[in-house]
Amino acid sequence: MRRLLARPARLTRAQILTGKTLVHLILAGLLTFQFFLGASNQLGADPVEALINFTGLNAVHLLFITLLVSPAARHLPCGDIMRYRRLLGIYTFVYALSHLLVYILFELQQDWSLLASEITERPYIIVGLCALLILTALTVTSFESLRKKMGRRWQSLHNLIYICMPLVLLHYSWSQKTIIAEPLVYWALAALVLLPRKDKIRSWFAFSKTRRR
Repeated sequence: MRRLLARPARLTRAQILTGKTLVHLILAGLLTFQFFLGASNQLGADPVEALINFTGLNAVHLLFITLLVSPAARHLPCGDIMRYRRLLGIYTFVYALSHLLVYILFELQQDWSLLASEITERPYIIVGLCALLILTALTVTSFESLRKKMGRRWQSLHNLIYICMPLVLLHYSWSQKTIIAEPLVYWALAALVLLPRKDKIRSWFAFSKTRRR
C-alpha cells in the first residue's frame, strides 16, 4: 500500500473530464432534487426551513472539501486532484447563493422591509452576507485569464478564503444560538484545516498590512 501511494499518478484528460462530469451530476443533481422535493411538499412540515438547512450546511461542507484539496494534492501521489478545486469552490458559492435566495424568496416572500428588520434583529445575517461576498469575488475571479491578469493580487484576494471560513462558522453558530454540539465540531474541524496554514495566513496578514501603509 505504501509503495502504491508512493507512485506518482497522472490523470488523463478523459479521466479528469469524467471526474468533473461526476462532480456536476452529484452536486447539481442533489441541489435540483432537493428543490424538487420542496416543490412537491416532500420535505416535511417546513420545506423552506429544510431547504435553508440543506443549502447552508452543504455550502459549509463544500467549503471544507475545497480547502482540503490543496493539502491532499501535496500528500497524495496524484497532484491532478487540484484540477477539481475550482469546480468545488464554484459549487460552494452556488450552494451559499441558493441558501440566501431560498431565505429571501420563500422565507421572507421578497418582503424587503422585513429583510431590513431581520438584519437588525439577527446580525448573523450580515456575517453570512460578508462570507457570500467573499465567495462571489473568488468565483468571479476564478477564471485562468483573470488569474494571469491580476498577478500577485489574485493570490492575495483568494487568501480571503481563510477569512471566509470563520465568518461562515460564526454565521452558523450564531444562527443556532450556541457554539456547543454541532457548531463546536465544525469549529474544531476548521482549526484542523487552517492550523497547517498558519504561517501562510500570518504572512498574508503581514503582506496586507504592508500594502495598506
